[in-house]
Amino acid sequence: MASEDLREKVNRYMINNTEFLKVKDTMNEDQLRMFVNRAIEDMMDEKNIEIPFEQRAELIKSLVSAVMSLGPLRPLMEDETITEVMINGCDTIYIQRYGKIEKVDIKFDSNQHLAHTVQKILAGSQSNKRVDESSPYVDFSLPDGSRVNVILPPCSTMGPVVTIRKFKDDIGTVEHLLDVKELNEEMATLLIAAMKAKFNVIFCGATGSGKTTCMNVFSTHIPEEERIITIEDTPELNLRQDHVVSLQTKPANIEGKGEITMAELFTNSLRMRPDRIIIGEIRGEEMLDLIQSISSGHSGSLAIVHAESPLDCFDRMVTMMLLTGIRLSTQEIRRQVARAVDIIVHIELFNDGVRRIQNITDIVWNDEKKEVELVDIFRFDQTGRIVDGIVEGDWTKNRKPPSFMSKFAKHRVELPEGYFDK
Repeated sequence: MASEDLREKVNRYMINNTEFLKVKDTMNEDQLRMFVNRAIEDMMDEKNIEIPFEQRAELIKSLVSAVMSLGPLRPLMEDETITEVMINGCDTIYIQRYGKIEKVDIKFDSNQHLAHTVQKILAGSQSNKRVDESSPYVDFSLPDGSRVNVILPPCSTMGPVVTIRKFKDDIGTVEHLLDVKELNEEMATLLIAAMKAKFNVIFCGATGSGKTTCMNVFSTHIPEEERIITIEDTPELNLRQDHVVSLQTKPANIEGKGEITMAELFTNSLRMRPDRIIIGEIRGEEMLDLIQSISSGHSGSLAIVHAESPLDCFDRMVTMMLLTGIRLSTQEIRRQVARAVDIIVHIELFNDGVRRIQNITDIVWNDEKKEVELVDIFRFDQTGRIVDGIVEGDWTKNRKPPSFMSKFAKHRVELPEGYFDK
């Protein structure tokens, strides 16, 4: 039995057949080790399976480490209502719950205690990354998919600063997004059709607005037979299809060598026979590679860009291309971006803590005026009032057919009758 499967089996046995959840917080490390060992022996007897001693020792070490490594953070990580944990030194911890930030009373004994906990969390992540004075910041993912950023002194003046964005697997379908009022059914219909018709879609928004979750959800509607390649700095995407190849950037080693950038991975991915390329977040020269690859026939790409609006997103894409030093006029770059990207999906975290798709925007290059036009297909209009803690407003739809209708016809994807005016 594979080690991951066995670990999951033991974990499930302890939860269902022992007092593990009740007693784990009352035990020290040695007591917990003995408890896990006894549970494994009981499971072996009950299920009549044999686990070699070396594998059993590794199982105990892994399961105990998962419980003990979080230290004082454990109750925060186990609280499903908390979406983000922000640690500003040993004695200041904030959380985000229902979109609102609040301070909690939990503290570490000292910055040394916090630094030791950071190292245990990093070791338990199995990411093979490091963080110390010579390399004082790191991004990595926990086994449950949560994303962790750490920055240490001397870059931080208040001790270790840790930001944990918890992974939520309770939003995995479009129905879930509809339930939390992130969009309406007409918008969902359009975006599902866009995935099937191999649209090039950019998801944008501020930090914590839900860009990655939204892209994850709609990527499930990419046809199962397609080969998908994902490129990320820190693994966050969780695609459900079988044929997914995941690539991850690599930081430089202690000598400053061996770095593998997103742009390099993107170039390599074009040689891997992709049907789709999905980029976790675009920050630099890989934007040029993306636009060039779309223009040369690699349609159906998805990507994330940090931006406050569709216009800011478009301007950032153009700026990232300009920063590569490409010898084209700004107007020509704007034309290429407008012709390559089909729609921008802008997501925003509102004051009531609800994440909503603020805009779904069509990007049009006007040949007569030689300029770009951004046309909202859907836009959330807020009335300006908050009633019972909820922002009042609704989405308005532009019924004029957008510029990309021919792409639906090309891929034989049909929208409902009367979706747009003829």
